[in-house]
Amino acid sequence: MTDVIFTRLTRTDAADLMDGLCDVYADAYGHVPGEDSTVKTAAFRDRATGALNARNYELVTASVDGQLVGFVFGYSLRPEREWFAGLSPQPEPGFTDERDGQRTVVLAEIEIRKVWQGRGVGHALHDEFLRGRREERATLTANPIATSTHALYEGWGWQRVGRIPGRPGAYYSDYEVFVLPLPLGGGVR
Repeated sequence: MTDVIFTRLTRTDAADLMDGLCDVYADAYGHVPGEDSTVKTAAFRDRATGALNARNYELVTASVDGQLVGFVFGYSLRPEREWFAGLSPQPEPGFTDERDGQRTVVLAEIEIRKVWQGRGVGHALHDEFLRGRREERATLTANPIATSTHALYEGWGWQRVGRIPGRPGAYYSDYEVFVLPLPLGGGVR
């Protein structure tokens, strides 16, 4: 992998980078025939801007020669968020308990510019972000029909736990839910 520089940033820094994050997001998805990419990018901007106020928000960027090539951001899951509401199949008792809001980190977005996809940048970004977290586990959701993405996550150690319905205004009507025990590699914190 070329000299990729990873930088851990706060919400203030992330707000200043929002246009760049939107550019990476749009590039990562490319143009889909029949789809207005500005609508999807605007929805991303709304999600990304809203996430800035989340508890323990953090952004990790990947840059090469000063050019932003990818990013990941996430935050601690609040108990009142009900992230796992409607999870099917029903999980074991206690699985959805967030207790003090420090149990689970949400990996909200991970995006890599098209030209950098398949070069290990995404996996390295993923690991860099999760190594810096103090929660017991991580969670993410994915498009229910994106089976190649599911396989990628499972290859990185994520476990599929079921499906949840999308919230009103969500891009998909339902989402696959994945979890990953932390710390990465099962080491001691």
